Amino acid sequence: MSFRENAKIIKTGCLGIGVYEIWFETSDIAKAAKPGQFISVYSADGSRLLPRPISICAIVDNKLRIVYRTVGAGTKEFSSMKEGESLSIQGPLGNGYDVNATYASKDAIIFGGGIGIPPMLELAKQLNCKKQIVLGYKDELFLNEEFEKYGTVTIATEDGSCGTKGNVLDAVKAHNIKGDVIYACGPMPMLRAIKAYALENNIECYISLEEKMACGIGACLACVCKSKDIDDHSKVHNKRVCKEGPVFNAKEVEI
Repeated sequence: MSFRENAKIIKTGCLGIGVYEIWFETSDIAKAAKPGQFISVYSADGSRLLPRPISICAIVDNKLRIVYRTVGAGTKEFSSMKEGESLSIQGPLGNGYDVNATYASKDAIIFGGGIGIPPMLELAKQLNCKKQIVLGYKDELFLNEEFEKYGTVTIATEDGSCGTKGNVLDAVKAHNIKGDVIYACGPMPMLRAIKAYALENNIECYISLEEKMACGIGACLACVCKSKDIDDHSKVHNKRVCKEGPVFNAKEVEI
């Protein structure tokens, strides 16, 4: 079940170049949320009708944290918001990670790449298992120190300014990182490579897809991805990222 709330902003901040955070105080959304889900954040500007889908980074009691990158007018507006102001939000939305599943007790490798890093923080917090956390950045780091509370963190950067030079799988090979189940969120090339790595090594793998969304509730079919099975809603080989996802078993979807 999702809720629409006019949520009070209790904290804002800039975590890096173009990367911002907002903490909301909510009535119902935080209590119902789980790792991997997202919220729709509505602009206060009436000319921007569609909400911006932003993943949930942290859940603490009735409080929610989002961490996002400014990429357009909507997110730029959010980055200028101040403590004490409010935004209309809806959530929790989508299918998140199941931290109570049988596989969730296995040794895990958690991958986060770019702005796919924030939703993995709450997952790292809630998983009760041994965790290897591999984070991939273009250059500037953010949130990496917060992950250190929940597992062993390995960093990869494209320019080699920190950690392994290259991508997250280069870091896995360089540090001989092993695990029995994979959780990943990041850009599509990264997810394709991780899915191939998981299949090659017979590792269970769950990925969170990043897609442009319109309604955020599964009605408009703007965010479908190709799937192995026929979807009950669309009756074709599609799944709605906002509804059946964003988290999928990697074997369910073609990427």
